[in-house]
Amino acid sequence: MKRQDKKFTHLKACATAGALLMGSLGTTSAHAAPDRTVLPIPEPSNPNSTVLDVRKATPPDRFEVKAPAGAPNVIIVLIDDLGFAGTSTYGGPIATPTFDRLASQGLIYNNFHTTAVSSPTRTAIKSGRNHHVNNMGGIIETGTAFPGNTGQIPNEVAPVAEMLRLNGYSTAAFGKWHETAAWEASVSGPFDRWPTRQGFDKFYGFLGGETNQWAPFIYDGTHQVELPEDPKYHFLTDMTDQSVAWVKYQKALTPDRPFFIYYAPGAVHAPHHVPQEWIDRWKGKFDQGWDKMRAEILARQIKLGIVPEGTKLAPKPEAIPDWDTLSADQKRLFARQFEVFAAFLEMTDHEVGRLLQAVKDTGQGDNTMVFYVAGDNGTSAEGGANGMFNEMTYFNGVPEKVEDMLKSVDKWGGPETYPHMAAGWAVALDTPYQWTKQVASDPGGTKVGMAVYWPKGIKSKGERRTQFHHVIDVAPTILEAAGLPEPKMVNGVQQRPMDGVSMAYSFNDAKAKDKHSTQYFEMFGNRAMYHEGWFARTIHKAPWEMKPRRPLTEDIWELYDTRNDFSLVNDLAAKNPEKLAELQALFMKEAEKNKALPLDDRVFERVNAELVNRPDLMAGRTSITLAEGMTGMTENVFLNIKNKSKIITAEVEVPEGKTANGIIIAQGGRFGGWALYVKDGTLAYAYNFLGLQSFTIAATEKLKPGRSTLRFDFAYDGGGLGKGGTGSLFVNDTKVAEGRVDRTQPMIFSADETADVGIDLATPVVESIGSEAKSKFTGRIPKVTVEVKEMKNAEKALENKLRTETTQKKVMAD
Repeated sequence: MKRQDKKFTHLKACATAGALLMGSLGTTSAHAAPDRTVLPIPEPSNPNSTVLDVRKATPPDRFEVKAPAGAPNVIIVLIDDLGFAGTSTYGGPIATPTFDRLASQGLIYNNFHTTAVSSPTRTAIKSGRNHHVNNMGGIIETGTAFPGNTGQIPNEVAPVAEMLRLNGYSTAAFGKWHETAAWEASVSGPFDRWPTRQGFDKFYGFLGGETNQWAPFIYDGTHQVELPEDPKYHFLTDMTDQSVAWVKYQKALTPDRPFFIYYAPGAVHAPHHVPQEWIDRWKGKFDQGWDKMRAEILARQIKLGIVPEGTKLAPKPEAIPDWDTLSADQKRLFARQFEVFAAFLEMTDHEVGRLLQAVKDTGQGDNTMVFYVAGDNGTSAEGGANGMFNEMTYFNGVPEKVEDMLKSVDKWGGPETYPHMAAGWAVALDTPYQWTKQVASDPGGTKVGMAVYWPKGIKSKGERRTQFHHVIDVAPTILEAAGLPEPKMVNGVQQRPMDGVSMAYSFNDAKAKDKHSTQYFEMFGNRAMYHEGWFARTIHKAPWEMKPRRPLTEDIWELYDTRNDFSLVNDLAAKNPEKLAELQALFMKEAEKNKALPLDDRVFERVNAELVNRPDLMAGRTSITLAEGMTGMTENVFLNIKNKSKIITAEVEVPEGKTANGIIIAQGGRFGGWALYVKDGTLAYAYNFLGLQSFTIAATEKLKPGRSTLRFDFAYDGGGLGKGGTGSLFVNDTKVAEGRVDRTQPMIFSADETADVGIDLATPVVESIGSEAKSKFTGRIPKVTVEVKEMKNAEKALENKLRTETTQKKVMAD
């Protein structure tokens, strides 16, 4: 591990030593060299002038923080949920020409690792510290009260973006964030862990773990973005347009200032949303199924030199069926699912290419360092045995059948779907390994493809590097390339030294000895220890298993020598118990040092703030009062109305001579939610059950102009979760309608749809109301109150039980 006082060895193409010492001040500066280990660099003081007339005074040197001369632009591209065999460079079946081009002109690493899930990898790659040091022992939605797992990035681990910004770089982040604690992701903040206070001047993207690519909930900085009325809109194209424009602005206005871009599309995380023209390119290409695909991928990997000769294919998990045992309907559906996934990946790689072309067009191609990381973890197996037409059904414990999904197979990937693919495809894209995303104790969960491209600093072209590396090594590499020291103090806070090591030593020396020789892995009890080629691990829980296989103290450990067993098929635990014991002891030492203890395998309970003592904005609340203009409230920051009786009371004003129309208040969208609204002057309430069934209660008389008090009372049946109830509508205390809602969603409405007053953002709860612009209420809504009746203790216990049994699906898909 690199110590804080480690001396930096600079590449020939990096900034010179003189630039490092003097580069922060203007060229005419006479001030002493700045100390870049303390950020921000303080402005030098000038003595007070004693000269009366400015014409006779000598102006002081202008202070300006500049990056070292020759410092490169830097781009991190981080693809979501794509495993080791995801790119064509790594033997995969899907075309990725942009990745291939960078690989042929730069380097690829076949021993590069992540943390196995989203938020931990994202904080680690930008901070250079291990994920528990970033308080990211799990995704942000599973934070607890224990250090190492709180979900709140500490100030002592400033990200490299902030270090670069304070050293004269322009900085921007586009796409997925997933690093802001769930209870901080509202307009009330605090904003300390939002992108624009984590080192980025510009942010354009979404805060959560996934988004609807056709109708995303996105921010520009901390401001919600209104989506255009464009039926062809797709977020992936939008975020690339934004990044391209930003690059061109930077180089037009400040051509000598280097930039840092974090480009992190939500692709290829579910939902798999992609335009039809991309899907059509892959029709019929995967009918051979995942078993033959695995064999074909391994053969290509060996031929390409991605894996050594003689590498064996690790056995599939027992839960993954052989393709030949599937029915014709299953094969048809599953093949279509992967065609859509392939299209999504190809489109994503194309959009990355658009960004890189924009950089080249500005003349900055040669001095831009690109890290193209093809996955923040292994490919996702959270689609389960059959995949899903609407991912939200899985999260609510409502199974989808193959025959039902086939009815919509031609719509797969379009706006009317919210899909995921069957887990067998995930195992195939993690070839030659056994496991997938979530499994931190197997390279199938942690190892991904990675290309580094930097013409000015890397002489080697199209070569493979085998040195062990981890996402925590990216930030130290950036600092060395830029000629910058690792800071000891950032924004007044003493910094914890980076855990990663710079990869620059291997850029031009294929045979260089590994400098990253030790690395622990842990995620929800799945854990492993790598040390000098040896790898000890235990599979504590498979992604699709509801409970751990055994208590932590009774886990069965395996031992592998990765130097001659690339795919981990030869367990040496019985033959070499001394080495196994050595690595087990080393794991405990590393776990303690990095705040990974106590281990927490409570995957499901950790989603419930009450059970893990995590902050919750609505803790103890039974009501919330809102008004028009209050929009964009995710489920983590809105009153939980599920499995309870509720009352919605709204004061509205309808202008004279107008017919009221639009949303009064709505939560969720096309794939599950509810809304109180007015259609052609008539008050109504609709409950959209997972896009599968809709219940509407509507009045018959139109609202009169002027002020009215509207109320919806919902009497929940009780007796369990996800039950129905009776709803009643009132206008000025007069009942105007009554009806039944036979089923309700027990766990979640959406991963990214929101609660909104006076409009329905993103997809519509009520299709007849229409899109965002059409759903806007035509009158005024001075006040709307949502109240719930607290569950009894028995009901609350039942809810917690269901969370324990089903919330895994939501947690892991993030």
